[in-house]
Amino acid sequence: MRPTPEQLAAAHGGEIDDVLAPGLKVLFCGINPGLYSGAVGLHFARPGNRFWPALHAGGFTPRLFRPDEQRELLDLGLGITNLAARTTARADELAKEELHQGGLILTEKLARYRPRWLAVVGITAYRTAFRQPKATVGEQAGTLAGTKVWVLPNPSGLNAHWTPAALGEEFRRLRVASEEDVTHPQ
Repeated sequence: MRPTPEQLAAAHGGEIDDVLAPGLKVLFCGINPGLYSGAVGLHFARPGNRFWPALHAGGFTPRLFRPDEQRELLDLGLGITNLAARTTARADELAKEELHQGGLILTEKLARYRPRWLAVVGITAYRTAFRQPKATVGEQAGTLAGTKVWVLPNPSGLNAHWTPAALGEEFRRLRVASEEDVTHPQ
């Protein structure tokens, strides 16, 4: 059911619960929830967001999941969180300091829950939150709280220069790396 304009307006400034458990293979981290996601209480819920198709195209899920099936990701060793918890109409409503603070909170979550990989979906937000202005899409040097880091393109429909096929390929690259990490531990 699509939220009404009133429900969208009421969602501004709210939060969505993380999909999180100890020892995940990959913790996906969005920038922050949009109003649509906030209104329905589900991550990457807006029609046209390409997260769920990219997750499937990358081989993380056996079929295309819907946002309302997000808790099923835990059974696959996957989770979802955000850099900034606050819902907004657009990610550019977030101040740099809010993203910096979100990076600190995220690092604390990583230390507590110990996922093997963190996958941040949004290169610009990653660069800002972790003060890494030259970061590129892909595996990052070093770790955060012992967790390997991979940056993926933002799957928002607004990021149209990343085609669905290219998004799926980037997600696949992460999946392959995360599987190699398990079969060839260091």
